[in-house]
This record gives sequence, C-alpha cells and structure tokens, in this order.
Amino acid sequence: MRTGPRAAAVVCGAVALTASLVAGGAGTARAASCNVTTGPYQRQVEQFLGRPVDGRQSAADCEAIKGFQAKHGITPTAGYAGPLTWQTMSVMLAQRAAGTTPNKDGKCPTTVGRIACVDLTRQLSWVQDGATLAYGPVPVRTGKAGTETRTGHRQIYYRSIDHWSTIYDVAMPYAQFFDGGIAFHSVDKSMWNPPGSGGCVNMRPADAKAYWNLLRKGDDVYVYGRKPGT
Repeated sequence: MRTGPRAAAVVCGAVALTASLVAGGAGTARAASCNVTTGPYQRQVEQFLGRPVDGRQSAADCEAIKGFQAKHGITPTAGYAGPLTWQTMSVMLAQRAAGTTPNKDGKCPTTVGRIACVDLTRQLSWVQDGATLAYGPVPVRTGKAGTETRTGHRQIYYRSIDHWSTIYDVAMPYAQFFDGGIAFHSVDKSMWNPPGSGGCVNMRPADAKAYWNLLRKGDDVYVYGRKPGT
C-alpha cells in the first residue's frame, strides 16, 4: 500500500465516491410511500420534530419524518421512526447541548497551543488556542463501521487546498491530512448522512475553509471518543 500524499488521495477519494453514490440512492428513496407503522422511537422523534407527542404514527408525522430523512440522506426515506433516525437526532441533540463549551470535560488537551479537536461521540470538531475556543464547535461526519476515524494525538503533515483524487476522479477541497490517509476536507452533503465516511473528517465547505485558514502544517489534532453505531 502506498504512503504519503498519493496514498492519502486514494483513501479520501474513496470517501467522496461513496458520498456521491449514497446521495444518488437517497434521491430514489424519496419516492417511497409513507410507512404508516408506529416506530419504536415514535415519541422521541415526534418531540424532536415539534409534533404532537402521542406515540402514534399519523400521516402528518410520517411526512415530517420523511422530510427529515430526505434532508439527511437516511434510507429508506419512508417516515418510519426507527433506530437510525433517532440515533441521528440524538447526535444533533448532543451537539446542541455542547453550546460554546465543547471542551467542558477537558478531554481535548489544551497545553500544546493551537489544536483541532474531534469528538467522535458527538460528531463535533473545534479549534482551541490553549484554553480559548478559537473556532466552532461544528458538526462533522467521520468514519463508518469498518473504516473508523482513528483516535489519538496527531499532527497535520500535508495540506492541499484543491485536492483531487486521480483514482476516483473526485474533488476534496481544503484537505488537511493528519493521520495517513485521514484528513479534514469539505463535502457537499449533510453532516448527518449515515453511515459515515471512509475515515476522513468530512466538513461543511465554510467550516473546512475556516479550518484551512486557521491551521498550518505541524498543528496538533486530537481525536477521541467513539462514533455511535461503530
């Protein structure tokens, strides 16, 4: 297996290719008819969506759930309040709860100067300058089961603002590699789209650009926790 920037392009190119395939599948799923069955997480999902909380599936409930699923590429997009839909909402709730103090528990080290923190459990990332929050927190999309984003303390070793995978013929803008083929880079899809990336830390374009402007080669990256479902 090749190493270095070319190998990195191969790994993250696979991520972007997978993303385009998932997005295509989501479009087909939107045509699915509504599932009238009451899901196991009906009450929780109703509450999250601001629906009347009665624990019974209605036509309006189903349409609201389908809309959420379609927005984030959850398949089948049929309005069923199942485990994956509720897991996605649970992550969103944890992200909201982080507020402006994502490192309140002190799990990301703040004694090394500027550091990019990645919390896999909450699917959040932010940049610290010592004890000061420099940017974020922002939602991210990390590795799925089988291609998990590896935990540990690393450093950015290669940056490519207009990165391109020649193997998979896909763009990976604002790529910053910090662990073999694992990098921060932008994608044009929901950060809550399951099941996840091929290992890279996917970001919204504006956040990936901000990270590009904030971070430099040699800056620290700390990844911890465990992504739900892995």
